[in-house]
Amino acid sequence: MIETHADRSYWLQKMHEIANPVLQALADRQLKEKMPVEGKLSNREEYSYLEAFARLLCGIAPWLECGSEDGEEGQLRKHYIELVKKGLDAATDPNSPDYMNFSKGHQPIVDTAFLAHAILRAPQQLFTSLPQAIQENIVTALKSTRSRKPFFNNWLLFSAMIEVTLYRLGEEWDPMRVDYALKQHEQWYVGDGIYGDGVEFHADYYNSYVIQPMLVDIIDTIGDQAEDWQQLKVKIMNRAKRFASIQERSISPEGTFPVIGRSIAYRFGAFQHLAQMALQQRLPSELSPTQVRCALTSVIRKVMETSGTFDDKGWLRIGLCGHQPELGEGYISTGSLYLCSTVFLPLGLQADDPFWQGEEDWSSKKVWSGGSIAIDRALH
Repeated sequence: MIETHADRSYWLQKMHEIANPVLQALADRQLKEKMPVEGKLSNREEYSYLEAFARLLCGIAPWLECGSEDGEEGQLRKHYIELVKKGLDAATDPNSPDYMNFSKGHQPIVDTAFLAHAILRAPQQLFTSLPQAIQENIVTALKSTRSRKPFFNNWLLFSAMIEVTLYRLGEEWDPMRVDYALKQHEQWYVGDGIYGDGVEFHADYYNSYVIQPMLVDIIDTIGDQAEDWQQLKVKIMNRAKRFASIQERSISPEGTFPVIGRSIAYRFGAFQHLAQMALQQRLPSELSPTQVRCALTSVIRKVMETSGTFDDKGWLRIGLCGHQPELGEGYISTGSLYLCSTVFLPLGLQADDPFWQGEEDWSSKKVWSGGSIAIDRALH
């Protein structure tokens, strides 16, 4: 029997605190009735429910894909799989009171893509094992976004992610939408493992919220479909490793990170990319899985143990360190915040994986206590 590391138990506990209100309410077809919608714009109720569900699934999908098993964690996973299957039905059934908006306005392009990304990360639990009627509703939802034009920035990846997921599901797909997103992001690469967000560079966390995780999983899925995509894959993966190193070094000894750029209310969703590289066992050679786990755990603790993160019924509130509504842009609402769940991607690794073994300080903790680390080098 594998003993569960204390950090894994802590991650599971915090994932449960974040996920349970959303998934239980949606399984009961009461999400729109029960979930508050905090935000600065009055129209966010049109989008916030899909945001909450899709972004949450995007983070917990690899853990769900492990399937049910014996033991306390296995039983929790089995429970969540059942909730999610009911939730997928409720979200995509046009006759459900919780039927979600996949086609009105521009925002659904974003969150249908997060739903697609979740399915790509867990195709067995989030699609293949579902009844045919639910599968058909999901495919209809994915395709319904095609009537909307994405903005000329990271949004191109949302359209691409939807098409790649349709490909993965054996559906008709549009390679041009994928190629366009890949080629534009190649044009927008600014150097040293970092992409611009459109024609301009933004000092924010969108390389981790969206750009690099989606680029990696898109090229992983369809990279062998064209020779130029195969060549691009090598570049994307090298840049992804470099950016993972930058992310790890940005975590302070106290588990904080620079408060820069928009969408900071996504909290530790800022480290989706580092979490994904750990999940996929693609960390750069200078980073051990153990030190990455310890670094991410320090961030999770810093955020989750701050009062005000949740309201009195367990829903996330806008902020980074507690309740700070001033940190929410106009497009931010309660549902948006659930992108934070992407920090939990490594829960898709088995409990005996090296990621969950031992203890080790991360780079900044080592160096700021007088220890030794490798000198940092730019990617050329």
